[in-house]
Amino acid sequence: MTYIKLSTADAYGEKGKGANGKVLRYKGTPFHRIVSGFVIHGGDIIHGDGRGNESIYGGTFPDENVKIKHSHAGVVSMSNTGPDSNGSQFFITTVKASWLDGEHVVFGKVIQGIDIVYMVEGGAGTYSGKPRKVIICNSGEIPKSKWNEEN
Repeated sequence: MTYIKLSTADAYGEKGKGANGKVLRYKGTPFHRIVSGFVIHGGDIIHGDGRGNESIYGGTFPDENVKIKHSHAGVVSMSNTGPDSNGSQFFITTVKASWLDGEHVVFGKVIQGIDIVYMVEGGAGTYSGKPRKVIICNSGEIPKSKWNEEN
């Protein structure tokens, strides 16, 4: 998958170690919640099960912009527990999810590989959200000079 970075608050690449000594990166972490017809959810770089949410800034950080809409499949958005509680967790929508608008910071979109998102959703997603094992094999930050490229 390829993402366009729309926010400065990301933890895509390796950013040192967190409070518990773990390397702060997505590589090797699971998509811990996959709900068919809704989202694939990952980014718990601490526990890998949805309980951890340490950001590269330490703890959580404030919302940057909640104006961008969850208008289609492939929107990449921060998970949170309320206003200004962003950490490392994120989700990718597999449908339009307008009920999330104004609640979660959208920071990207899938521009290549939406078929992989659907494959993960269909092959590992469950009604309960507890998926079969799906691991992020690599991650990194897209340089600003490439943000507008489609491939």
